[in-house]
Amino acid sequence: MPYRALQASAAYEAIVELPVVALLDNIRSLYNVGAFFRAADAAGLRSLFLCGITGRPPQRAISKTALGAETRVRWESAAEACSVLERLRGEHFEVAAVETSVNSVDLFDWEPVFPVCLVFGNEIDGIRPEVSALADTYVRIPMLGIKHSLNVATAGGVVVYELLRKYRERIRSSTQPGGALTSRASRLGAMSR
Repeated sequence: MPYRALQASAAYEAIVELPVVALLDNIRSLYNVGAFFRAADAAGLRSLFLCGITGRPPQRAISKTALGAETRVRWESAAEACSVLERLRGEHFEVAAVETSVNSVDLFDWEPVFPVCLVFGNEIDGIRPEVSALADTYVRIPMLGIKHSLNVATAGGVVVYELLRKYRERIRSSTQPGGALTSRASRLGAMSR
């Protein structure tokens, strides 16, 4: 049974589209790309940006994991991620690099400024320095085991659904008496770059 047919989905009726895009830079596995399409469709992401060597539909391996989501999710390809990020920053997106670094904020402590562009890098090398330099925020997923990273598509699903939770809470609080969403421009102006 589709989730939208359940009464539990009523909590998400106000969300037509999650104001989040994901930029995939040099993702080498087509299966990971397909998994991002599937998560993007499931959570209602605005779009995906496929940069560098990241595979693009139609590809059999993408379709195998996306299960048709690659035909529903808006996507754009670009040879260079930096030009896409510059454009999104001009559209007032908070650019959030998902990586562990000394500057990273814990995913569950992060207070995102919507709209958000999530940046994911290569499965082995991570986010390239020139791409990372364009980020407003660095976000890490808490890792309590002996491994210090997740598969990139798994990490994408974790972060996307935490953003969906936070966005739903923001909408819920804005519809209550006295609640108001802070404007993107005013929150971005308060961020240090």
